[in-house]
Amino acid sequence: MTYPIKYAIISYSEKTDKGMTMYLSPRKKLFVDTAAEMFGDGAVITKAEKTAAAEKAGVPFPTWFKGEGFSVGYNAYKLPSEGGNVAAPVTAAPAGAEATMVNLVATNMEKQNLVPAKFEGFVPWGNFSLIEKVVKSGMFYPIFITGLSGNGKTLMVEEVCAKLNKELIRVNITIETDEDDLLGGFRLVNGETKFVPGPVIEAMERGCTLLLDECDLGSNKLLALQPVLEGKGVYLKKINKWVTPKDGFNVMATANTKGKGSDDGRFIGTNILNEAFLERFAITMEQPYASPAVETKIVKGAMKKYGSVDDEFAKNLVTWADVIRKTFYDGGVDEVISTRRLDHIVKAYAIFGDKMQAIELCVARFDEDTKVSFLDLYTKIDAGVITGEDETESVAEEAMPF
Repeated sequence: MTYPIKYAIISYSEKTDKGMTMYLSPRKKLFVDTAAEMFGDGAVITKAEKTAAAEKAGVPFPTWFKGEGFSVGYNAYKLPSEGGNVAAPVTAAPAGAEATMVNLVATNMEKQNLVPAKFEGFVPWGNFSLIEKVVKSGMFYPIFITGLSGNGKTLMVEEVCAKLNKELIRVNITIETDEDDLLGGFRLVNGETKFVPGPVIEAMERGCTLLLDECDLGSNKLLALQPVLEGKGVYLKKINKWVTPKDGFNVMATANTKGKGSDDGRFIGTNILNEAFLERFAITMEQPYASPAVETKIVKGAMKKYGSVDDEFAKNLVTWADVIRKTFYDGGVDEVISTRRLDHIVKAYAIFGDKMQAIELCVARFDEDTKVSFLDLYTKIDAGVITGEDETESVAEEAMPF
């Protein structure tokens, strides 16, 4: 009695050939079903064949598949015949009762193309080629990407998937993110309680890349992903289902720290992540800011995108940002100009048409002393820029009668 139902809760018991009531967990059931597929329903198999079936199913060697109910002789074990493929019970069902299924809702993702759109003006650099190799390989190889804010960590992963036409599911992690958010849970839909698979399950079943963005903002509830980060299946306790990842599935995480918290207070809210969780990421990529040469290409690409091309302005912006970053690394300032902020400035320039106004609006997020020092530095780099004070003096001179 096989129940090939996606996301179903089944409550019942079966009898073995010797009349024993048998309840199997999803993992054990997966082994039995796989062995039956390989050697036939109710077949008698050897220890070697048990090993082969377990390897194909991706489960540990079934030490439980022996003794009364299974052993029928030396090195001979009988699979349950048709009617013996069982699942672990959730609640005891009355004799003759029908299997109970949860009415589930299909997510919108099933009908969507989740390949990211290409970002106009994107310039491949840094770890791009390494991430591309991992995705192209189709191997399960979790990557942890760390670096300061606004230096293109998330965008790089998105652009790799866009280039390779691979689907990507991005999940933004917060301190509130839990197993229900990641793996799925019951939701009230049109007056009915339905189980909705979470983004992790969607990614596993689609064989695409799962991006855990801002991973270091999460809590120890992320430990629900331990089996996922091992490339194995995951057991959905709420619906009694074992989900095995499709080929091509992989996990990548981005963070501003290495999961050890933020001692300098720059990234308030980041947490110290569990060592066992971090250890499951095969490699860690450190993402610096782009070199001036590369960043100049990025800024020029943004200018072209927004229709405000100015090569001299692009050069000056990159020089300005580079000087600030070097001062930041030396401990001279507490803030830094990111590549993302340069993009904001270019866009502001395209909208307002004034270089200094664009810069001033985009650095106003910093405290007054930092803002003033950043603006003053830019006027020294770009001697030809007109500041607000210059405009005021010019207007005053024009208004004077002599």
